Amino acid sequence: VFKTRREKFNAVIQKIEAAHTKGQPVLVGTASVEASETLSRMLKRAKIPHTVLNAKYHAQEAEIVSNAGQLGAVTVSTNMAGRGTDIKLGKGVHELGGLYVVGTERHESRRTDRQLRGRCSRQGDPGRSQFFISFEDDLMRNFAAADRMTNMMERFGMKEGEALEHSWLNRSVETAQKRVEQRNYTGRKRVLDFDDVMNKQREVVYGYRNEVLTTETPRDLVNEIIDECISSKVNEYLTGRDENSEDYNELLHWVNSTLPIRVTAEDLKFESSNEEQISAFLIGKVKETYETRVADLPLEVLDQEERRMVLAAIDKQWQAHLYNMDALREGVGLRAQGQKDPLIEYKNEAYNLFVTLMDSIKQDALQNLFRSAANLEAFLRQLHSAPQELHAAEEDYISHDNIAESGSSGSLDPASMPSPEGTKLSLNLPKRKPSFSIESTGRNAQCPCGSGKKYKQCCGKEA
Repeated sequence: VFKTRREKFNAVIQKIEAAHTKGQPVLVGTASVEASETLSRMLKRAKIPHTVLNAKYHAQEAEIVSNAGQLGAVTVSTNMAGRGTDIKLGKGVHELGGLYVVGTERHESRRTDRQLRGRCSRQGDPGRSQFFISFEDDLMRNFAAADRMTNMMERFGMKEGEALEHSWLNRSVETAQKRVEQRNYTGRKRVLDFDDVMNKQREVVYGYRNEVLTTETPRDLVNEIIDECISSKVNEYLTGRDENSEDYNELLHWVNSTLPIRVTAEDLKFESSNEEQISAFLIGKVKETYETRVADLPLEVLDQEERRMVLAAIDKQWQAHLYNMDALREGVGLRAQGQKDPLIEYKNEAYNLFVTLMDSIKQDALQNLFRSAANLEAFLRQLHSAPQELHAAEEDYISHDNIAESGSSGSLDPASMPSPEGTKLSLNLPKRKPSFSIESTGRNAQCPCGSGKKYKQCCGKEA
């Protein structure tokens, strides 16, 4: 252990130079790319040929590591580089003591140190390893009381470049590494606890979504949504209200603006008006209105439409909920400034957001169902009335535009016209001629009629 990083690197260079002089291969392990580049510059000044292996030269990683055991080879590598590649010793290296592994810093994890040591003496080959540490290293400075040790070395009068070796130092370094590992474990566990909150909510929402997809009776889910949504709103607006109060303005505003029914305050005045009676009255009225609207719709179409509306509500509200949860996760850490546990605060806030999510899903689904039912009803009415409208248009065209032709061939007999019911009608009207000049329009130019097609594929076909 050295006092400063400069003294440590100078000692490392001396060890590398001594091993390289006798031909022993050296593998230098560093904790960062910056440290590997610093050592590389020092080795160049010492005129020691070497190879650098870090994130900048990852393409040649396997080749560089495999040659690290050759006679006189010096390889500077980061802790993450070259793993999984065996270092085979060259000829004559066994007699020199095998591979010499030099660690320039103790890592935060003891496992990483053991991996570096394990690069030498593999499969019975000779080798040795040695670590060089300074009190300016991040590990020693943050977790091993390096300032106190530095003051002690100065008090004992240790000279510059003099190393301190003792078993207590190894114990102190291992204690610091244990502290770092415990801190990292606590951090990972903390992240897992935060993710577990979101995972539980995801399981509930996707379970409900799968239930909507697989159920054979979507109408039961619709009735459940109506019951829960209206009961929740009645409890929200009327809980804590004075028993003698007859103020239903907030509840009436929500009912009349959200649902396709009209309810007045007189409708909610019962002999003993309580929340259960009001909820039952509104639920019955809403279900009756819904049944009336979907009575004429085909059952298969209705089932598909009910599924689609509920799924649309789930997907829309779930996406918004994910954004809200991300915002909560980013800002909840500041609660620690108020002496509060961010995890507990996150769980409480996440639960409130989840309750709001489920209420929003049911309310949005209820609105979608009535809106979809109204659209389907209007579409079917228009579809049924289409043959009669086409028939009336054809009669009007024949009676007005072709009066001369009909007069010459005889009178028109309405009874001879085909029945609109069950018959596909079409209007054979004369093709309208374009009102623009064709002399100035090229064949590949856009048609002036506004169809978006080329002139030769539209009005210019007959030209």
